[in-house]
Amino acid sequence: MARNPNLMNLSAGLASVSVALVLVLLKLWALGETQALSIAASLADSAMDLMVSLGGLAAIIYAARPADEDHHFGHSSAEDLAALGQALFILVSAGVIFWAAARRILSDDPVHLMAQGRGIVVMVVSVALTLGLVLWQRRVARKTGSRVVKADQLHYLGDLLPNLGAILALWASVALDLQGVDSAVAMGAAVMLAVGALGIGRGAWHALMDRSADPEIVAGIEAIARDWPGLHGFHDLQTRTAGSKLFINLHIELDGEQTLHQAHSIGAGLKHALIQAFPNAEVIIHKDPVRD
Repeated sequence: MARNPNLMNLSAGLASVSVALVLVLLKLWALGETQALSIAASLADSAMDLMVSLGGLAAIIYAARPADEDHHFGHSSAEDLAALGQALFILVSAGVIFWAAARRILSDDPVHLMAQGRGIVVMVVSVALTLGLVLWQRRVARKTGSRVVKADQLHYLGDLLPNLGAILALWASVALDLQGVDSAVAMGAAVMLAVGALGIGRGAWHALMDRSADPEIVAGIEAIARDWPGLHGFHDLQTRTAGSKLFINLHIELDGEQTLHQAHSIGAGLKHALIQAFPNAEVIIHKDPVRD
């Protein structure tokens, strides 16, 4: 039995906030114990993650509200607005990280890391928690198509490389006396974040502008309608996406001499088939006599 997409999105949002809160508390303790600058930077990143995750969770809850008199098609566009905001936030964060890393590499006064052992333990725990969250978010995003969950997943996925880089840098500073490894890894992670954020932002922008669904989705709809029994054709297929929802508007051509019950049965069967193929779809079918 398929899971409710709204509940899956909500579970991903709650997991994101919970992990971010745990990481903030853990790194706050580690900072007090070690006074390590790398831990302080990671703490600031986790604090930003918590703010973004709270915003994403609020958008998921709002988007799950049913349609009302003022929003006949529901509130799912809130997901696209939140995803666009998250993408912009990630782009700015990536730019700041890249600039800070570049300045550190070019600086004549290298930063020396401290309390590497405790820092490594904290970052290993951070990696484990973040990896578990990313895997769950990826599963939810694949099932529901939520752009908010995708954007949040990208943000936490981007955290994995800096965390791993911090572990590598802490080890390298002790074993090899290398101080620039952390900055190099951070620059690579920033580039990856920026590329991913542009993709998320582009998708959210297209959805807000009512762009049609992806060509493969449109082709799938046409294939179902083309072979549906009782149809003499179809026209004016229109699609758009909002958040994790797909909206389908389709005119079908039927024999005008058949009964209303027969015409309704054909249209209802086609609608059911489309919803089965695209579980998050809202389908509106208009029935026209074939001669028109």
